[in-house]
Amino acid sequence: MPEVLEPDEVRSALGTRPGWSGDPATISRTVELPGFPEAIAVVNRVATVAEQMDHHPDMDIRWRTVTFHCATHSAGGVTARDLDLASRIDEIVADAGGRDRAGSGAG
Repeated sequence: MPEVLEPDEVRSALGTRPGWSGDPATISRTVELPGFPEAIAVVNRVATVAEQMDHHPDMDIRWRTVTFHCATHSAGGVTARDLDLASRIDEIVADAGGRDRAGSGAG
């Protein structure tokens, strides 16, 4: 089973991932896409990657805004797998023209 990262490790990792916030329990990012179809496409692409990785984020979609929460539930917090998934999510969001949502507290 993957090991939960120490608080300093999570803080350090978040410092290199613009838009992500969180703590050793979970990391999150809220993004805004150009429109609803693009938001759905991002969720679908993340779902495909998550299946390939066998590691699934919690996702919340509200019109063109999507929030991702990454935590390894079986380990009880954030692991290296969550950081890997966050990087993949960042690539997908960037490819779709997404940006951090203003006022989300991220970034």
